[in-house]
Amino acid sequence: MGTTYITSDQHFYHKNIIEYENRPFKNVDEMNDNMLKKWNNTISKKDKVYFLGDLCIPSQAYKEIVPMLNGYKIMIMGNHDCLSHKRYLESGFEEVSRYPIIIDKFYILSHKPVYLDENSEYINIHGHMHSKHILESNYYNVSVERNNYTPVKFDDIKNEYDRM
Repeated sequence: MGTTYITSDQHFYHKNIIEYENRPFKNVDEMNDNMLKKWNNTISKKDKVYFLGDLCIPSQAYKEIVPMLNGYKIMIMGNHDCLSHKRYLESGFEEVSRYPIIIDKFYILSHKPVYLDENSEYINIHGHMHSKHILESNYYNVSVERNNYTPVKFDDIKNEYDRM
């Protein structure tokens, strides 16, 4: 396996997200093309990517987009991912979870932020909030609006916390 990446909230095919989040795209085709190129220019077929939810709206568009995305894809379902596990697996995700998961001992991956006590050793890597962020230091938002519409290397996130 290659490098590990994390991303969230692409909302492929969702025309209204351009206005809601003030995304810098003229239309949904330009948005989809831009995010697809950034994903595939960043993630190789050998890389692992944790996708933290809200893939596309309407949800039926998953059949078109998932096969075009590079990497070993693991999905943590978001509030807009309303299809069955089976459908996401059939489209090209290798693993699908409705619940947060922990990687590398203390990084909690979730779609929505999870409550962490200020003394917690855990770091919550999440999406859902789009351009907003939580000020507490143990949260990291990987929504595409916060990361130039590009997946983030997990090692880069870990390095942020090694400096604290």
